[in-house]
Amino acid sequence: MPLITTGKAFIRDLEKEGALAVYAPLEGGFEGRYQRRLRAHGYHTYNLTARGLGDLSAYLMNVHGIRPPHLGKKNIGREAAVGDVYFIPPIVGYQLEILPPQSKGLVLWIIEGFVFSRQEKQYLVDLTRQQPRLKVVVEVGGERFFRWESLAQSLQMAA
Repeated sequence: MPLITTGKAFIRDLEKEGALAVYAPLEGGFEGRYQRRLRAHGYHTYNLTARGLGDLSAYLMNVHGIRPPHLGKKNIGREAAVGDVYFIPPIVGYQLEILPPQSKGLVLWIIEGFVFSRQEKQYLVDLTRQQPRLKVVVEVGGERFFRWESLAQSLQMAA
């Protein structure tokens, strides 16, 4: 195993496919190296966990409402018993808007991607085709060495 990886094959495959499924060692460390190489290549990265995302299209591309946990402090008689609704901007839409002009694009790095359904993974593949400046990397499992494949190909193999 080489001690230093350039990451050129990873970046080339990400630019070609748009969405990659990644299998990384469970000890960690490799994903940071590849993210560093992406940033050095001109991309901006945004880390996100797949757990608790809910509706991907609303969370990533539309303004949507959230209710933070009340932590035992409810406002009885003034507002809803379940808490206030706060509206936040879309994560991907906002990040794409504020990218500097010289940037190659945004890489959305999603950990714990094994919780995604087939439909959600397919949405991520389609989203990268609709938004050419967006690339998606989804960590879908563990492996003894860092490897990747196209997210669309991994969906076909799972069927």
